Amino acid sequence: MSGTRLVFVTGNANKLKEVRAILSIGHPIDLDSQDLNIPEIQGTTQEVALDKCKRAAEILGRPCITEDTALCFKALNGLPGPYIKYFLKELGHEGLNKLLAGFDTKEAWALCTFAYCAGPESEPILFEGRTDGTIVPARGPAVFGWDAVFQPENTGKTYAEMEPEQKNKLSHRYRALDKLREYLRSIE
Repeated sequence: MSGTRLVFVTGNANKLKEVRAILSIGHPIDLDSQDLNIPEIQGTTQEVALDKCKRAAEILGRPCITEDTALCFKALNGLPGPYIKYFLKELGHEGLNKLLAGFDTKEAWALCTFAYCAGPESEPILFEGRTDGTIVPARGPAVFGWDAVFQPENTGKTYAEMEPEQKNKLSHRYRALDKLREYLRSIE
């Protein structure tokens, strides 16, 4: 990795801002971004991440990272999982809460899977982070996905109600990026 800027494949400005903030902590990692229209396969979060990152590295011809985020409801055996973006788009925050109507638990976990690929001929490596919490009625600004309905354990706040610094120290994304950062340091 030494001397090479890493490309983060995303078109999501909020995600890019969070990733840059997290990767600037401690040993900063130079990061470019590129928005590629890569169709996602259906499958587990891990299968989606591996396929997307491999295809991105082939298109870019250089090292890159991709990210897939899942919001998993215990009552629904982990669904909507990697399809949360589509559930949120069609149902909104209120609809996500209604999915759990009649269930005894509102427990959920946020799962972030970063994939790193060293280049077009390499196999991607996965780095996952998980934050446990509950699904709650929307609180806080509704500017970043499902943040307003996910309340991490022992915080009393949704991600949307937190200052970015607080969220970035305990989020699923932080936990995955911390593992990625350690890996990148090991190959320098």
